[in-house]
Amino acid sequence: QVQLVESGGGLVQAGGSLRLSCAVSGRNVRLLHMGWFRQAPGKEREFVALSRNTGNTEYADSAKGRFTISRDNALNTVYLQMNNLKPEDTGVYYCAGTSIIRYKNGRPSDMDYWGKGTLVTVSS
Repeated sequence: QVQLVESGGGLVQAGGSLRLSCAVSGRNVRLLHMGWFRQAPGKEREFVALSRNTGNTEYADSAKGRFTISRDNALNTVYLQMNNLKPEDTGVYYCAGTSIIRYKNGRPSDMDYWGKGTLVTVSS
């Protein structure tokens, strides 16, 4: 059984930074494409960042230049470093993994495995 457990969320002031972690068990993360998604209050879940198992990365426009996705295959863990946070970054952040990347409206979607999420709140 594949499990993804996020950590690192919290309350931060605008302009601050947070690093989210996603610990993966039950599957070697080296074989998976791993991503981060978020859901703001009252909105649909949206793509944030993707780390392909080749090492290539992909970001939503809102994350480019501020967020960095990385992975430590030895620890089976994926990270999301978030800098210069804005109030509009507030939401529940979900870690996700997949064997095959599926796109919807030009963005990764329909991942195979999901974590339960970690809340990020950015105050103005």
